[in-house]
Amino acid sequence: MASQSSVSSKLPYFALAIVAIILDQISKAAVLRHFEFAERMNVIPDFFDLTLVYNPGAAFSFLADAGGWQKFFFLGLAAVISVYLAVLIVRDVFGGLGKVGAGMIIGGAIGNVVDRLVHGHVVDFLLFYWKNWFYPAFNVADSFIVVGALLLILDGMKQKHDERQSV
Repeated sequence: MASQSSVSSKLPYFALAIVAIILDQISKAAVLRHFEFAERMNVIPDFFDLTLVYNPGAAFSFLADAGGWQKFFFLGLAAVISVYLAVLIVRDVFGGLGKVGAGMIIGGAIGNVVDRLVHGHVVDFLLFYWKNWFYPAFNVADSFIVVGALLLILDGMKQKHDERQSV
């Protein structure tokens, strides 16, 4: 089992997760307060709008029309992934970038879990597009998850590189 000092040295990564949850929920509350469903406000012409849409599925509305069981599936999946990443942070499996990335993923996952529990779906509001091409709307939690995943990949690549250099 990890020592007390070992666990306390990991607190910044869990604090990052809490910051992600707070930023995500504050941003969603603001959009819910000021927008009607499907309302759009242009921010950058022909590129970026704020909007309010609901996603009962996962990324790119995966399983959005699955009939409701997906809510519990995604709740369970987020819980398992968050606990798994938390254990890996505490066990020092990742380097610094990986720990930051894992904290970001945990925060993003929990931010979307809060939505599923409170609203029954995820609140999305960031809409990027170019001419007739639209990237699916997403939220702050999704941004933390994507950046966190990229940091985990970079950390893994760095660890592999370091292992090759030490051989």
